[in-house]
Amino acid sequence: MRIKAVTAAIFTLVVASFATPTHAAEHEARPKPTIILVHGAFAGSSSWNEVVKELAADGYPVIAAANPLRSVKGDAAYVASLVSTIAGPVVLVGHSYGGEVISVAAVGHPNVKALVFVAGLAPDLGESPASLGQKFPTGTLGQALAPPVPLPDGGNDLYIDQSRYWHQFAADVPRADAVIFAATQRPIAQSALGEPVDSLSWRQIPSWFVWGSLDLNIPAALHAYMAKRANAREAIEINGGSHVVMISHPRTVTDLIEHAARAQ
Repeated sequence: MRIKAVTAAIFTLVVASFATPTHAAEHEARPKPTIILVHGAFAGSSSWNEVVKELAADGYPVIAAANPLRSVKGDAAYVASLVSTIAGPVVLVGHSYGGEVISVAAVGHPNVKALVFVAGLAPDLGESPASLGQKFPTGTLGQALAPPVPLPDGGNDLYIDQSRYWHQFAADVPRADAVIFAATQRPIAQSALGEPVDSLSWRQIPSWFVWGSLDLNIPAALHAYMAKRANAREAIEINGGSHVVMISHPRTVTDLIEHAARAQ
């Protein structure tokens, strides 16, 4: 695996194609796979808005799923139920914690042809977001969290402190936009971040990875480690990118998703 670095202004990717014209025509005639976008913690389905516009303009069916953010198993079961309603091929795309969710959700669903991790987590068996963070302890999410919100079941919901959201989560988007994202962020159950994975699909299903070099939630070194471990088909690090590269660099992210879609 070779990591490609891209700048905010230029994204250059040379793809060598050895398909004959006949094969290329057959490929173009196939129905395009459905792209299911799964957001992570401290975000929502609207975080995919620009990517949805790009994919739809390119003719892809798209669903931006509402991730419950309650537990890995429960969230994955929800996404899996959505996958099961789609007859054709599917590409699952997960941001942040959503990466963990898509890896579990794809288990047992042969119509999932590719996984795309957008600043996304890809834990191995027995790992969790918390345990991966301990292996690469340079992330600063813990310092940016607001006081936990107690839940009736005895657990806690976690939010990023709104005053720290821009710097921590979305430093490469306009501050005025980050204020909106901070106010509308979806909380995650604290227990979900410590829940170890007991199933996964990234060892069997081809994967693609993209992340920002200045991601403060999940360090770039951890992204590179997970991409290498998964034997990613492509791994792209966006120079200066934050944790929300799908917002700040939607075309780069869309291009990678479409590479995954065309590889099925």
